[in-house]
Amino acid sequence: MDTARIAALLEPFLEPSLPPSQLDQISTYIDLLLRWNARINLTAIRHPEEIVTRHFGESFFLARHLFPAGAPESASVQAPEGAPSKARLGAGVRGSTGYWVLGTDHQPLITDHCTPRVLDIGSGAGFPALPLKIWAPHIHLTLVESNHKKAAFLREVARALTLTDINVITDRAEILAARPGPGFPQADVVTLRAVEHFNTILPQAVTFLAPNATLAVLIGAAQIPHLATLTTLKWHPPIPVPQSHTRVLSIGVHE
Repeated sequence: MDTARIAALLEPFLEPSLPPSQLDQISTYIDLLLRWNARINLTAIRHPEEIVTRHFGESFFLARHLFPAGAPESASVQAPEGAPSKARLGAGVRGSTGYWVLGTDHQPLITDHCTPRVLDIGSGAGFPALPLKIWAPHIHLTLVESNHKKAAFLREVARALTLTDINVITDRAEILAARPGPGFPQADVVTLRAVEHFNTILPQAVTFLAPNATLAVLIGAAQIPHLATLTTLKWHPPIPVPQSHTRVLSIGVHE
């Protein structure tokens, strides 16, 4: 798919636009998705432009709210003199490796280590996890996908896009959550999008959170009331997804 057209379609979801190298990665990803989708059911959306807006747009919208700086160089920026302390940040999303998003005053508040551990549950065709990795290549990404064919697709995309520091776990999240122990994948950020049995998976997702970690979910507005009843996280106000009347991004902090 033409990268200029991809950039135009993503414009409502991003500011600024992506560099050419990342647009090339998206184009390759779309080609792979369409090719594999002819053999296995990865997504019901078949039109390339709709794939860009519905899948990539929503995923990059999440990415820019979790990691506004995007590039790893920004992740090493220290909090400016006079910036609020960690205890007073309020709207800033934080994790056990430090802060990696912007505060309400839009000053960089990223401190400590710069390799956040991100875990995506029910990855399917790779959204939002792989666009998140394209946006922020410095993260360590774990994808949990129980379907072996879909897991093979995720590994193929990672190879084709030369994405590194990625681990694909072929298992069910509920099974992983039930057997914590050595090697249990705890994360600084856990993401969820369009998963089945949301009311069951949401509390289990919390078990993967490290102390002071973040849970980011892309859900329908009707599911918002379940966030407070199913978890003890501190939830920030939901953020409407562009070009959607019902979809929102909700971010909760495990304190």
